[in-house]
Formats: sequence, structure tokens, C-alpha cells
Amino acid sequence: MSDEIFQRSFAAHRELISPTEQTCRQPLERLGTLAAEALRSGGKLLFFGNGGSAADAQHLASEFTIRLVKSRRALAAIALTTDTSALTACSNDWGFDQIFSRQIEALGRPGDVAIGISTSGNSPNVIGALECARDQGLTAAALSGKDGGKLRGIADPLVMVPSQEAARIQEMHILLGHILCAEVEHQLGLA
Repeated sequence: MSDEIFQRSFAAHRELISPTEQTCRQPLERLGTLAAEALRSGGKLLFFGNGGSAADAQHLASEFTIRLVKSRRALAAIALTTDTSALTACSNDWGFDQIFSRQIEALGRPGDVAIGISTSGNSPNVIGALECARDQGLTAAALSGKDGGKLRGIADPLVMVPSQEAARIQEMHILLGHILCAEVEHQLGLA
């Protein structure tokens, strides 16, 4: 293993922790409150994204439905990235830009929280899904990076990692997602 790559990666991660902590706390706290309110009232969380963010959506949804640290009741969360039949049928019949919005149209209910994940903030299918969520009375939230891209003004709250590097943004998204889950458990009295 290259010592340079190893050290450089850890250094970049360390350098991003403090700025992420400073810029993401307030929107993450707000998202935690909205998510806890949704779950308390019988709603659900809908996670989605592309590529690595699709994997992050699945990871975070499972933290809610299964557990983060200790056993507790299951919390309603779905990753919209896992149904290959829905994804391929929609891509074929409606276009790739509709893969998440069609699922939100079918599964989302007012009071639910849609959480899009896009490192650039410019993924058309994430943007479209959040617009659909907003139109249907869901909270349209997002985890992003860079300058938030086109998600600014669409996602509220927008939890934006202050980095230009996708790998570092994704690392912070998982940390922030774990914090979100822990905060929701705390607010629901499950921690």
C-alpha cells in the first residue's frame, strides 16, 4: 500500500471534520426533528441517490429499520434504490430521471420525509424526486456537498458537506446519517 495515498486520505478526512461539524449541525438537527416527528406520527423516511449515494441510501435506511447500535423497535425507512424491477421499468418506460419521483408518487404520503443524497447537488432524478415530494406534502430534504448545486432552494433542510471531493463527501454523509439515526432514536425515547 502506498504510504502517500494512505496518509493523504486520512489527512483529507481529518481536515473536513471540523468544517462539516460547523456547517452541518443546524440543518442536521432540523432534519432529525422532522424525521422524528414523521416517525412519531406514523410516517416514514424515503432515502435515495445514485451510485455510491444509492449504497448510502440503503445503508442509512437499514440503520433505521434494523438498528444503529442497540436493539429497539423498527423505524419505517425505505431505500428507493433497491427495487430493480421498478428502477428498470421506469427507466425504460419513463426515463431515468423519473426513477425516484415515480416511487415517491406511489409510496410517499404527506408528513413523510424524502431524503435525497447527491454529492454534487445536481442529480436530475434526485432533484425531480424532491420536487415531487414537496408537491405531495412531504418534507424534501437532502444530503449534499460542494455548493449544494441545484438542490439549493429545493431541499429544506439541506445538509451540505463543505468539500469538492466526492469520496470525502460520502464519508461525511455516512457519519451524518449515523448521527441522524442516533438523534431520531433519542428524540423518540429509544436510545
